[in-house]
Amino acid sequence: MLVVGAALVDDLAAPRRLLAARRRRPSALAGGWELPGGKVEPGEVPADALRRELREELGVQVELGAELVPHAGEGTGGLYADAGVWPLPGVGVMRVWWARVLEGEPRPLEDHDALRWLELDDWLGGVAWLPADMPVITALRAALR
Repeated sequence: MLVVGAALVDDLAAPRRLLAARRRRPSALAGGWELPGGKVEPGEVPADALRRELREELGVQVELGAELVPHAGEGTGGLYADAGVWPLPGVGVMRVWWARVLEGEPRPLEDHDALRWLELDDWLGGVAWLPADMPVITALRAALR
């Protein structure tokens, strides 16, 4: 399965804040924090799926920036770097884009029960990220150095 995620930030050119979303369900993931996003439907373009998911989950319209593509050694074990996707063990793979809100104020409408804007210094340790999201968060933070 292909999943899409957004590194929703305050500014695409110079990000300082990142939105984290806390899962409400399923029970195995409840209470863990992740990047917002969701499943790509059959026949759907991944970028369009991400825009749709953010509209449904958070009630926002977004501008997508660059895709964050994994490189060998970024927690993918080298297995997925060549494919340009992040592994989601037991689920499939994920593609991630930088994004910023164009319209609306993010609210937890569907799969989440809380949202939190993290300041740059808190991106890695400000919340208890789900294990599959940690390599992505680490790469996002490293991309800003």
